[in-house]
Amino acid sequence: MAVRTTYAAVAKIISVKDSITTDLEPFIEAANQVVTDNCTYASPNTYTDAKLELIERWLSAHFYAIRDPRPTEQRAGPVSQMLKSKVDIGLDVTHYGQQAKAFDNLGGLAALDGRLKSGKAKVTPGISWLGVDDWDIDNI
Repeated sequence: MAVRTTYAAVAKIISVKDSITTDLEPFIEAANQVVTDNCTYASPNTYTDAKLELIERWLSAHFYAIRDPRPTEQRAGPVSQMLKSKVDIGLDVTHYGQQAKAFDNLGGLAALDGRLKSGKAKVTPGISWLGVDDWDIDNI
């Protein structure tokens, strides 16, 4: 899967220090899949490569911030920390998800967000048969 954004680009907006060894690859891959599924469907595709990268970058930060909420307040003594968190569904859980939606001027992410919030997100169930078609019951 060819991702559009980079670790360095995502790290700049979520304040990840260069010395930290946080692996952003899973978040970038997830964002890439969501952007590919929801923002490259237009015919002709009117999203530029730069716009797709920007949306993917902020969506990557969104997925990372869900796992590792951003601090809103920190103190050194007595030790205290408040984390930014919101109970919601979809892209409005973080400021990064909201921003990704704002960058998507054609509404692909907004449409996905609406389906998630309404409970109408398309899920296609499926069954795969891994058995043998001809069992030859007489020889069992």
